[in-house]
Amino acid sequence: MSKLGNRGIPIALTEDNVFKIAVEQGVIENEFNWELVRERDGLTKQSKEITWIEWNEEGRFTAKHDEPAIGCSLLMSPFNDFFTWQTTQVTEITEQSADLIVFKTQNSNYTLRKLYAEATGNPV
Repeated sequence: MSKLGNRGIPIALTEDNVFKIAVEQGVIENEFNWELVRERDGLTKQSKEITWIEWNEEGRFTAKHDEPAIGCSLLMSPFNDFFTWQTTQVTEITEQSADLIVFKTQNSNYTLRKLYAEATGNPV
């Protein structure tokens, strides 16, 4: 089954043989500060944090950034094996402000919005 259809809840086994649910471990999130919407199908992903990943010519990670840039990919937290979403490399940034980024990647168009407490009920 692909990650898109995965409905399982990850758990972790601690050193004292206690199972912890993924939210307690920070593997999955229950607070959201960012929302990403893919234009072609409305696929929506939310995460607490985001970062922009830079790649070299061989497609290997070279650096992470706080701001978007051509050639970088968006990575949505949590920043571990259970990350929420990663885009392909950005090819164009069509609009950018403090709380909105509209951009194109190698295969999709996206809108990334900053969420606020009034809209989500979550502290930001």
